[in-house]
Amino acid sequence: MTVIRLARDTDLPAFLALAAEVEHWFGPMLDDPGFTDAVLRGAADGTALVAEGPGGPLGALLFGGTAPVHKVHWLVVSERARGTGVGRALLAESLRRFVRPPATVEVVTFGPDHPGAVTSGARAFYTALGFTPGEPAAPGPEGGSRQVYRLRVS
Repeated sequence: MTVIRLARDTDLPAFLALAAEVEHWFGPMLDDPGFTDAVLRGAADGTALVAEGPGGPLGALLFGGTAPVHKVHWLVVSERARGTGVGRALLAESLRRFVRPPATVEVVTFGPDHPGAVTSGARAFYTALGFTPGEPAAPGPEGGSRQVYRLRVS
């Protein structure tokens, strides 16, 4: 059984372990003090979530923005848990906790030509949850293309 809960500062190693699995798609995070600060800030202000299973953390999410426009800053599911509903559960819990309709939730994900676009399943994941593709976004730190996806919450 997976439990979605608010992150604590003691979850930083779990966030870093998840980041290590996806650095090849997102660019360097482990040695980036900005990433560490974002995780600790999210834990402190209650906008970071962790999905925990019997074997430990399975995924994590950093949420933000200002109503009525919210942002999924970072959502990663461990490779061993992809396709099991962990990402869907993290996103559903973030909507329940942080979003009051009417609102928009934005996420910047891989562009259609990015190597991680298909492999990660991110574009298909957001589309299946009702997000629609928007405009291109600035390239990621690794130089890959990015695109904004939006979900209208009413």
